[in-house]
Amino acid sequence: MNRKVLCIGEALIDMICTDRGSSLSKGQNFLKKAGGAPANVAAAIAALGAPVDMAAKVGKDPFGQHIIELLQEMGVDTKWVIQDPTNFTTFAFVSLMEDGERDFYFNRGADGQLSSADLAGLALKEYSIVHFGSATGFLPGPLQIAYTDLLAKAKQNGSIISFDPNYRHLLFQNNSQSFIDQCWPFIEQCHFFKLSDEEALLITGCDTVQFAAAALRKKSNAIFAITLGKDGTLLSIGDHLEMIGSIPVTPVDATGAGDAFVGAVLFQLVNSSPEKLNALSLSEWKQIISNANKAGARTCEYMGAMEAFKHLNNSIFN
Repeated sequence: MNRKVLCIGEALIDMICTDRGSSLSKGQNFLKKAGGAPANVAAAIAALGAPVDMAAKVGKDPFGQHIIELLQEMGVDTKWVIQDPTNFTTFAFVSLMEDGERDFYFNRGADGQLSSADLAGLALKEYSIVHFGSATGFLPGPLQIAYTDLLAKAKQNGSIISFDPNYRHLLFQNNSQSFIDQCWPFIEQCHFFKLSDEEALLITGCDTVQFAAAALRKKSNAIFAITLGKDGTLLSIGDHLEMIGSIPVTPVDATGAGDAFVGAVLFQLVNSSPEKLNALSLSEWKQIISNANKAGARTCEYMGAMEAFKHLNNSIFN
């Protein structure tokens, strides 16, 4: 098995309204940014110096071409980023209102059309890690099926399976239970997963992250991390529950911080296997998470995830 990561899920365009406080209907100025959580993770891994492929579908249009070119510029192999001639590239329009709420509109296109047939020629023996991190992977459509099919194949292949649900309330407003139900098979079968504190409470139905961690440990043997922003990360490994602190930074934009965290973890595990991963000591895992905290924090110092990742390299771990 080669030492390489595969990330699957959405690659899209974020259109960010720069008229602060304006609704999308009134906003006049928008900033185009390539995004999508798994695409961000792939870019972070590449920036840190490990080989990584992205599996996604974009439109055969200028925006899809922009995503491919930017991923390639970051060092991501895009041979499994497919351009769809019949569906446009997916767009997410976001505006931050004065009260802190987001005005959001999701214009879904090609990302949801990635199918199992599209990935039929994918040789999983090339990858030591398969990462599932798509906010849209649990929405109905071909991607949803391809996502679960690939989970079964990755498990059979013996790859390290990584999972980050990337819950977006605006995508699952009235159907969060569907999201929760679909998360559990991934949590139960993966080797490493990362949740935000909000996701941990949502998925488990618990009132505190400590209770959530206990509930997750009853269902999964995976090593997992619950991120707590500037307060650091709660690491669960075996019977140990450890708080790993972050580093102080002056934040400019938190976009992509969680993706940088995951990318840093997977970068450090790329030469591993499920057996080697489970043999890592508590102190080794604490160092892995400490390094990932640094990557996430440093990302907050720059505007835009992909732009921030251009400043990532493994020297930040020192």
